[in-house]
Amino acid sequence: MNLVTYNIQFGRGRDRVVDLDRIAREVSGADIICLQEVDRHFARSGGDDQVARLMERFPDYHAEYGPGLNLPCDAVADDGRIIHRRRQFGNLTLTRQPIRYIRHHLLPKYASTGPISIQRSALECAIDSPLGPLRIVNTHLTHLSGATRAPQIEALKRLHLDARIEGEPVCGNLEQSYWKLEDPLPAPPALTIMAGDFNLEPDSPEYTMIVGPCSDYGGRITNPALFADAWVAAGHDELDGITADVRGRPVRLDYVFLSPELAPRVEQCRIDDDACGSDHQPVWLTLDLG
Repeated sequence: MNLVTYNIQFGRGRDRVVDLDRIAREVSGADIICLQEVDRHFARSGGDDQVARLMERFPDYHAEYGPGLNLPCDAVADDGRIIHRRRQFGNLTLTRQPIRYIRHHLLPKYASTGPISIQRSALECAIDSPLGPLRIVNTHLTHLSGATRAPQIEALKRLHLDARIEGEPVCGNLEQSYWKLEDPLPAPPALTIMAGDFNLEPDSPEYTMIVGPCSDYGGRITNPALFADAWVAAGHDELDGITADVRGRPVRLDYVFLSPELAPRVEQCRIDDDACGSDHQPVWLTLDLG
């Protein structure tokens, strides 16, 4: 299984041109595509519905969009009818496998009277895999500071831990009620892949919150409630790799994190240094699910 995560900056590349065809080419061939910073009806991206445009480019994929920012931008037709539209900014997941259920999660937000503070979110999609149900969480954390990212990381960890406590979106004895479903839902997946732009560096306290503390004997102490970094599981040093820059300083901000049980199944994790469709680089993961 090939997965790619890519913060597309609404398709604006290094040449400052918004080009969704270029984005589509750069993620072509993946079985699961996790995109962040996908626009709907923003002037900066030509007022386009980028979700619709990207779905058109992947007609044989199942898709779900999870906006963090969600603002009404209705228009009025000549005959007085309201044309319902939303100006949105968020995460788009495309997958060859059917999506079994979906959950949208808004992450904690901190108000600001200075630097821009944007509502961030996590999009959870459950799919089937040879290992059983698999949860794909596509997310984008705040850029503001470690202090404002920490509550968002705690929310993602709770999402992971609470899955079995909460159960499926609708559960119980559905056979005895009008909630009986044509396609029964899978049990809450125990295995999770969490991908996206985390806006944190691997030597930060926030990274440790996700993967666990360093051991005196080498490596990380990752317990089952935490995640493994696919980049490290593939054999790379956690301090290596560049996916973006912060004020001219090359950094790794984009990650694929895994349930620890999946780490031995990582065959490859790579950064596409040649992609030029955004101010970030795509991160690709190849996972053996056989």
